[in-house]
Amino acid sequence: MIKPKVAPENIDIYVWEGKSDIFDRIARCLVSADVDVIRADGMDFVQEQAPTSPSIAIISVTVIDSFGFNTQEWQRTHGMPVIWVAEAPRAYDSRVYPPEYSHILMLDFTCAELRRQVFAVAGELQRNGSAGNPRDPLIAESDVMRNLLKETRAFADCDSNVLITGETGVGKERIARLLHDHHGRYGKGPFVAVNCGAIPDGLFESHFFGHAKGAFTGAMLAHKGYFEQADGGTLFLDEIGDLPLYQQVKLLRVLEQNKVTRLGSTTEIDVNFRLVTATNRNLRELVRQEMFRSDLYYRMAVIELRVPNLEERGEVDKIAIFKGIIQQIFSNEKRDADAAPEIPDWLLRMVACTRFLGNVRELRNIAERVTIIRRQFGEWDRGAIDRVFLALREFQDDAREAESNSGKPKWDAADRKRIIEALDAHNWRRQDTANYLKMSRKVLWEKMRKFEIISGDTATREDLDP
Repeated sequence: MIKPKVAPENIDIYVWEGKSDIFDRIARCLVSADVDVIRADGMDFVQEQAPTSPSIAIISVTVIDSFGFNTQEWQRTHGMPVIWVAEAPRAYDSRVYPPEYSHILMLDFTCAELRRQVFAVAGELQRNGSAGNPRDPLIAESDVMRNLLKETRAFADCDSNVLITGETGVGKERIARLLHDHHGRYGKGPFVAVNCGAIPDGLFESHFFGHAKGAFTGAMLAHKGYFEQADGGTLFLDEIGDLPLYQQVKLLRVLEQNKVTRLGSTTEIDVNFRLVTATNRNLRELVRQEMFRSDLYYRMAVIELRVPNLEERGEVDKIAIFKGIIQQIFSNEKRDADAAPEIPDWLLRMVACTRFLGNVRELRNIAERVTIIRRQFGEWDRGAIDRVFLALREFQDDAREAESNSGKPKWDAADRKRIIEALDAHNWRRQDTANYLKMSRKVLWEKMRKFEIISGDTATREDLDP
């Protein structure tokens, strides 16, 4: 029997287990290897984030169904190789796995099979000499964006905490990465990004503080939480406005004491990281409404940076970003004969005149759809592209029409009633409710915010239409 090769040093193994109970098994199997096993559930891996050291992802296919995980988005964003864990019947389904995803592990894997797979992929990383694709440059042609980048670099080397505000899709995490990369000390450490709206109910302590071996049933090994993982680097908390009050207290205590205690342990562990937070909500208004702690707000917002939306950035940035996305897509496809097709002026004018309510994220979506048309038709078919922009305008018109006279969204009563009834049926456990409704926990949370559904509020239940 041939023994597996020794894994290269300093490999990070990110495990996203979804509905599968695989994290502890993987950690136990790799305990003797020189690798760090990190729980990735709750980390915002669909955002633009690249590993800071050679990294491998081990992901359960249940993530695809439950969280809307996009395999090609992962590869384009991270360049991080993925080992998929699945039951045998689904493992070789080409509709689920693109041809380039050749690393598949059966759900009933043995430790030997896991190590063999991990060491093989780690060897590929070592031979390639890369932990992934470099991040795309941050495009800033407009004055307002250049001023933001100038301000960001000026504050980057400060140790003070930073709050980044801005609408959804403007690129707040890109600014957080810039702050991290340009810090002389913390920039050499890890960058840990966490989506506060994606932390399952009841698991905040385990995810943030970690747990000791035997802390609860199934805790076969000790686990570092996000605070420890970010030690010596940057902890980026996205959607910080969604953090419940009782969790805000625990975060504040860590910021004040710089110490954490794992679940099931009495030993305090020193941590030292820079906190960068982001939100698309008005935290000052939340403080006024007593939905966000003022002491935590002032602790976080020593420095505040606001990311402008696309309309504020103007036509020059819209066109530059659109061109950059098109170039990136065709370059990734490596189509030598059609690597960088020239974009017609009429299409660039359409982009410049369009308002993208979802900002850069929506612009990327449109660019990808237009690229598909170019690829399938072999030309920039104006009729097909016009229909794409028409559909976008109709969607935006519907959104504007949904505004009530009071300025609040005009709720879809049926959808709101369905969500409240599902929450009631599952005792207001958001993760169970999201699974029942076949949507991600983040989408459920966004709908609760949109419909102003407050957990445990009797007025919310009484507001149901008869």
